[in-house]
This record gives sequence, structure tokens and C-alpha cells, in this order.
Amino acid sequence: MARMAPNLTGVPETMLWTLHNRVGEARRPDGLLRDPKAVEIYEALEYDYEGSFGKAEPSHAIRADFFDNELRAFLDEHPDGVIVNLGEGLETQRFRVAGDEALWLSVDLPDSIAIRERFITPDERHRHLAASALDRSWFNAVPEGRAVYITAQGLLIYFAPEEVERLIVDMAARFPKARLCFDHIPEWLSRKTLKGWRKGRNYLTPAMPWGINQRDIAPTLRGWASVDRVETSPYRFERGWQGVVFSALMRIPWIRNRSPGMTRVRFA
Repeated sequence: MARMAPNLTGVPETMLWTLHNRVGEARRPDGLLRDPKAVEIYEALEYDYEGSFGKAEPSHAIRADFFDNELRAFLDEHPDGVIVNLGEGLETQRFRVAGDEALWLSVDLPDSIAIRERFITPDERHRHLAASALDRSWFNAVPEGRAVYITAQGLLIYFAPEEVERLIVDMAARFPKARLCFDHIPEWLSRKTLKGWRKGRNYLTPAMPWGINQRDIAPTLRGWASVDRVETSPYRFERGWQGVVFSALMRIPWIRNRSPGMTRVRFA
């Protein structure tokens, strides 16, 4: 069977970056993820992954595992809850996390949904919405009276700070008591992307305008919206000598504050 050229540019092309890194882990015997669906998609695409992104590294698998565990805990508590994955791209979380009673909503740009549906078929419990996360029309697809968990993997960093603020304010107002999980990059890395960050020989990353240091997350969110809980975690990697070095560095407050991380929020 002939492989398919994805023909993606800009922010939508970043879904191939995250796929590359997740599959790198999924193929390892000691990898963080077991994800045959991701491997299937990866191998079906005609794309020079290493030319664009270099050798696969575990960052996006670490992130995916964190989000998977969040949703598993949520579904243990709310089996019929609603999961909204903003900017989902080619994420294959629905195949890793059991949740047959839940409603899964995947929100992404039309070009991204089109390529997603080449490999992942929506159904009545797994719906695809072709719209920007900034288009509040997706709010209307979330049924009332059910617990809600909203995720944004690798998304908010591509929005302007004022867009992030308005989106979080609107979500907090529309979905009281809902949970939100997102990842973020520090200010120095945001500035680097604005100047032009060449990830691989063939790939210049899109600008990532929203950067925020970890110690600023909680006060910033509490200044924007009414929240019950804000918890921020650094990336964690525990394999081999790299894991030992990484863990040691994350214990240094100055480095931890200026490192990427993931934040869990519960709206009031």
C-alpha cells in the first residue's frame, strides 16, 4: 500500500513532531507508551521525520503519559464524563485510555481533522469537530449535566497570551467545576521560537508566543479566572543515566522554574 504524503505546514505540521516522539517511545521494549495505532499511522505517512525533527526523544511521550493518567483518574470517578481534546491532531489517546461510556470530543482545524480521519474514524462516542479551539462553537457540543475534562496538549503555546487568557476565562465561565490540563513552555523558549528555532535541518518551528515560567502559572490563572485548584508539574524522566541527570536538574528551583511543564486546573 502506497504511503500518504501529509502535506502539512505551520502549526498543523507539529502533529507529526509529537507523533515522531511518541512512536520513538512506543517502539522501545522499555518505552513509556504501548501505542500500536500511533505506529500504524507513523508508518503510513510519507514524511522525513528525522530530517525535520531529529532523532526521536521522549518529551512528547512523557507528556502523553501524564495526560493519559489524568484521564484514567477522571474516568474512574466519572465513567460517563465528557473529554474535550483541543488541538488533538494525530494523538491516539482514545486507543490507550479505556472509556467506552464517556463522550470524547476532538477539536482541531479542518486540515488537521481531515488527516486524522484518514486513520481514525469518529463515531457517536468519539466525535470530531473541525474548528479552531478559539472558536467557541465547540462549547455547544458539550452536553450539560456531565463532568468535563478539557485537555490542550501542545496547543496553548501557539496562541497569543491574550488569546490564552480569554479562552481560559470563557471556559471557566461556561464549564464550572470542569478540569483543564495543558502544557506550557518557559519565557526563554518562547523568545527563541519568535526569533526562529530550527528544530531539524528541514524544519523551522512555528512561533510559540505564549511562554510562562512555572512559578507564574498559579498566580496568573487565579488572576484570570475563578479556580479551585492549580497544580503544576515538571516533565519527569526516570530511565537510565539521562533520567538520573534529569531528575537532579529538576530539583534545582532556578532550572525547574525555567523548564517546560504541565498544569492541572479545576475551575470553581
